[in-house]
Amino acid sequence: MRDHVSILKVRYAETDQMGVVHHGNYAQYLEIARIEWLEKIGISYKSMEKNGIMLPVYEMNFKFKKSAFFDDELKIITSLRQTPDVKIIFDYKIYNQEEELLTTANTTLVFMDAETRRPMRCPEYVLEKL
Repeated sequence: MRDHVSILKVRYAETDQMGVVHHGNYAQYLEIARIEWLEKIGISYKSMEKNGIMLPVYEMNFKFKKSAFFDDELKIITSLRQTPDVKIIFDYKIYNQEEELLTTANTTLVFMDAETRRPMRCPEYVLEKL
């Protein structure tokens, strides 16, 4: 499965008084990386929603090994764990500019029909792009 690298600069507003990134910001970092991963393979999240497909987060897990700080340049490597079915699972590794591994994470999202709000299988056009 394909990997994608996203680069993010830590903003001051994302940190506490000690300059450490607050853990609540990591969910947004993963969302940015995941959307970039989809765009890289030619899938627009916005067009999926227009076509009646939602992709809510079902589960999110983190392991914080080291802190990220204000002005750090973070490299987020996003990987697809397996071929999606009703759910799609991503693994992430977040590094700082010194290539130190700061955080590992994974997310599970579920393909959902926007009208019925019921789970559905991964659309065929997504599978074709993989």
